[in-house]
Amino acid sequence: MSSVLTELLDLLKLERIEEGIFRGQSQDLGFGNVFGGQVIGQALSAAKQTVSEDRGLHSFHCYFLRPGNARQPIVYEVDNARDGKSFTTRRVVAIQNGKSIFNLAASFQIEEEGFAHQKPVMPEVDGPEGVTSELELVRRFEQFIPESIRDKMTCDKPIDIRPVNPNNPLQPEKRDPVRYIWLKSAGKLPDDLRVHKYLLAYASDFNFLPTSLEPHGVSFWQKNMQVASLDHSMWFHRDFRMDDWLLYAMESPSASGGRGFVRGQLFDRQGRLVASSTQEGLIRKWA
Repeated sequence: MSSVLTELLDLLKLERIEEGIFRGQSQDLGFGNVFGGQVIGQALSAAKQTVSEDRGLHSFHCYFLRPGNARQPIVYEVDNARDGKSFTTRRVVAIQNGKSIFNLAASFQIEEEGFAHQKPVMPEVDGPEGVTSELELVRRFEQFIPESIRDKMTCDKPIDIRPVNPNNPLQPEKRDPVRYIWLKSAGKLPDDLRVHKYLLAYASDFNFLPTSLEPHGVSFWQKNMQVASLDHSMWFHRDFRMDDWLLYAMESPSASGGRGFVRGQLFDRQGRLVASSTQEGLIRKWA
């Protein structure tokens, strides 16, 4: 396991302050504010500590209320909303400086057998072995990255992301609102499916909302763009491993009112649909 992956797993573990209250440290990835995936992953980590191990996360829905300060820790308060025979529900609020910056509702379920089908077919794209990593692509443009964030943008990453159809963020072209990326952890993970799920939730926020910018020939790297997540939802359909390649197929069917809507499907190498996600966010361009 790489050192940066170990650091990320430690970041998501959280400190238990008292019953239902946890504290997590923040990480500055160069975005200025706390990365949304970090808050999602930490909130799910807090929730799972209040749920019995025989109940697996099957969905979550969350809202980003305020920007988080990447230089300060975050407190997570977990409300044990319901413990039923088959399902368990938790509500989590993330707090900084006495104000809510994020809330999440998560549902957990005991393992059950039932009807099963899958309609979407995994897109036919190049496999990850022949695709250049996002980190390598960023390093090719490092001379154009502001010095204040250059090290954060070009350092080793805990998630190996390989875009199948990359668009140059410095000179973006107008394209169909579709993106495909391969992703996996940069090292072996423990045999705890809960860890794999909240790590995938963390990673699912990368590259997602910018898919809605593709038809407009703009990039979130541009100084006159405001790109920020408003909400995020995810459903887990089948077991998977985050330390094996997953294909993230993303599309944006609509943008309006200064907001972009995106949805994604995650497939394993065998073509099984393991998770689905949706998000809406601000995509404003200032004059």
